[in-house]
Amino acid sequence: MSTIHTRLSLALLGAALSSAALTASAQTAPAVPPVPKSRSMQELLDGSKPGDWRTLDPARTLYMDFAAGRVVIELAPDFAPAHVANIRALAKGRYWDGLSINRSQDNFVVQWGDPAETEAARKPLPKGAKAKLPAEFTRPLKNLSFTRLPDVDGWASEVGFSSGFPIGLDRSEGGIAWLAHCYGMVGAGRDIAADSSTGAELYVVTGQSPRQLDRNITTVGRVVQGIELLSVLPRGTGALGFYEKPEQRLTIRSIRIAADLKPAERLKLQVLRTDTPLFEALVEARRNRRDDFYKRPAGHIDLCNVPLPVRTAQEPAAKPKR
Repeated sequence: MSTIHTRLSLALLGAALSSAALTASAQTAPAVPPVPKSRSMQELLDGSKPGDWRTLDPARTLYMDFAAGRVVIELAPDFAPAHVANIRALAKGRYWDGLSINRSQDNFVVQWGDPAETEAARKPLPKGAKAKLPAEFTRPLKNLSFTRLPDVDGWASEVGFSSGFPIGLDRSEGGIAWLAHCYGMVGAGRDIAADSSTGAELYVVTGQSPRQLDRNITTVGRVVQGIELLSVLPRGTGALGFYEKPEQRLTIRSIRIAADLKPAERLKLQVLRTDTPLFEALVEARRNRRDDFYKRPAGHIDLCNVPLPVRTAQEPAAKPKR
């Protein structure tokens, strides 16, 4: 047999043996299990348990009522105790009743309080409210609950949630944390001096998260319901979005602490806890969307893009009558 024929025969034999080996391997190899479809955010919420939710504390809940409806704000005394105490005193003294929403700046904030431009012309603070407070831009890490997000952030070395609030923290500065300026967060307006805020002038973020304000303004809480009533307000045409004419301002009917109202007058709202496995699963469901619409999971989520679900408290099931 010639050398060429020998080589050809060996090649054909080798190919046949390889094919047979592959066939045998395919027959004996275990089947690869299909990748399970991850649950969507709604599916996770539908499967939540009562312990995954917490009821808003009436002593930490602020109701702001005006013609369009009610805005509910959860206060953050763990981060701004002096300001929250002042806000409670202002609400108890009905300071904001009859004042107005004075500013709506496009892609930034809505602000309310006394529209008078001079201190002498402004409404006096009620009994119990202080005219001077310390700046409360940050707080120590001690005794702080923290659920960390897995991704990097441009404004803090670590970000996550503490008792339902988006926060940043820095362990290199002796250990400090602060509330982040995400959509719906409420801050205390101030002048140039860091300690010039009292809580009498409040604003809510209604645009792209202005995180440059972090650690520069005292943040006192967040809107948990009714943010759409503020975000759709007509934009002010004056500097910084202030309304130029008195008739453009929206009158505030009342601002009250929920604890100062009768139980029957309080909204029965619950917010999703941010210190549970369910919340971590919800973050991952938003971080890597795997439904049919998304062709490529992002593998990243921004602190201010994490949803914070709110619901009306579930009524206990009635016991069957005997």
